[in-house]
Amino acid sequence: MNRAGTVLANLPDGAQYDVAVLGAGAAGMAAAIFAALHGARVILIERTQYLGGSSAYSAATTWIPNTHHSAAIGADDSFEKASTFLDRAVGNRSPKSLRDAFLRAGPDAIRLIEDRAKVKFRPRPFHPDYLYELEGATSFGRALEPYPFEGRELGEDFELIRPPIPEFTILGGLMVDRDDIAHLLKMTSSLKSAAYSARLIGRYLLDRLRHPRGTRLVMGNALIGRMLQAARELGIEIAVDARVREFVEDDGKVAGLIVEQKDVTRRIAVSGGVVLASGGFSRHPRLREEYLPKPVPDHSPSAPGHTGELHDLALKLGAHHGEGAYQNCFWAPCSVRRRPDGSTAVFPHFVFDRSKPGTVSVGRDGRRFVNESTSYHLFVSAMFATNEDGSTIPAYLITDSEGLRKYGLGMVRPGGRGLKPFLEDGYLTQASTLGELAPKLGIDADGLKATVASMNEYAKTGVDPEFGRGTTVYEKANGDPTHGPNPTLGTIGTAPFYAVRLYPGDIGSAMGLVTDENARVLRGDGTVIEGLYAVGNDMHSIMGGVYPGPGITIGPGITFGYIAGKHAAERGVE
Repeated sequence: MNRAGTVLANLPDGAQYDVAVLGAGAAGMAAAIFAALHGARVILIERTQYLGGSSAYSAATTWIPNTHHSAAIGADDSFEKASTFLDRAVGNRSPKSLRDAFLRAGPDAIRLIEDRAKVKFRPRPFHPDYLYELEGATSFGRALEPYPFEGRELGEDFELIRPPIPEFTILGGLMVDRDDIAHLLKMTSSLKSAAYSARLIGRYLLDRLRHPRGTRLVMGNALIGRMLQAARELGIEIAVDARVREFVEDDGKVAGLIVEQKDVTRRIAVSGGVVLASGGFSRHPRLREEYLPKPVPDHSPSAPGHTGELHDLALKLGAHHGEGAYQNCFWAPCSVRRRPDGSTAVFPHFVFDRSKPGTVSVGRDGRRFVNESTSYHLFVSAMFATNEDGSTIPAYLITDSEGLRKYGLGMVRPGGRGLKPFLEDGYLTQASTLGELAPKLGIDADGLKATVASMNEYAKTGVDPEFGRGTTVYEKANGDPTHGPNPTLGTIGTAPFYAVRLYPGDIGSAMGLVTDENARVLRGDGTVIEGLYAVGNDMHSIMGGVYPGPGITIGPGITFGYIAGKHAAERGVE
């Protein structure tokens, strides 16, 4: 079998495939796998040197209602309940027909990829929808996660998986998930956690004798590792560091590609379909400037491959971008730090700090502007909505020494040790009083003092009359379950005080190419561009720029990968 980096050199010009998939994140790899499972000869083309895209960086939570996993853990869910939830959350921001197509096909996609490709998932016993206050929401059953995977099973292919964000690992390359973190935080107070942590770290140290990082893969790396293993077993050709320069048309249909890999150029004929799965438009300079809110964010924690180049090619064929989304990108607040090697670390603040008790987020006036325990997408949406003359961009996440010790702050890990380098490079700001902290940040001191005084009162009562922090099941889940009366509200008063700056960061495109229920790309007049499909962030999101639950990009990405892969395969082998 051809190695990933040499595929094109070993292909004759005009090589024939049934399906070509462009982009190797979760959606693209799913499309390739499902096409192969339906009898197609498949080539998977990835622009960068790694497989996995932003999916490899992510937790790989996969939001698909009503799978067999949901039934196995007794979730009270149904097609009707999930459809109602999405109707309430998304409304007319996306076609209901596409949302219902996702709900119908999702369970079949998960069953097939588990049974036939050994890509295994498991449900979390408690993982609420983000918009839990809406009719049809659930607290568990819809969010799946990949099982950990032994990367050594891949042999040399292990090197093809995009490594995780370094700041999300420990000890220089050990990946950890939420279960690992829980044990690591209790390793000095629990014999069970101490034993667990010793096994985890010991295994990692053995890995490092032969590998540049740990081979026990979790979250997004585990999903991509399993998909890569399945792709190899199904005989899918894989080319990395390869760019598509042109779509080849035949009588108005997409029938092939011109692809470059280093100094090799090949024409590839495709009989069934070309599936776009390149990760969206959000690193395309012109489209980024045109479609993102102002000020256009400087930073993104996502992978580098989603340049939007394939959108340019599709638009030339008559494709068009969707309209009417709540947001054109999905967001997370991020802190930024320069690494020793000169690269920039962009750290997304999902749930580990800003929703914990003893934290508050303020703008330049020292006042709150958002419910800190809301979803990361809504947090940044509020940053843009309230940003008058730079008043909430950046925003400031503030805690005291007790909060820092318990929960950490961005890249500063819990425990409160090793602060010197973060303080020296300005990532972390410290002061002995709030009055001293405010001018260091350039914010109003009186406003900050008044805000913290109010938060301390709210912590006593458990009630936040300003923003309702910690009122929904989802918000409470992101707090500290051992803390009361509200798991997200705590006092801020133990000196010294600390802060990090938060910036908007896009974590994926919500606006994409308009498709039908089979993921076929449509022209502006509603007709189908035969032979061209779009999935993942290349497809206009069925969530309409709303973020209703965990994993609402990967879940639809895999599902429409199933739909597109099957449809293209049947078209190619008929």
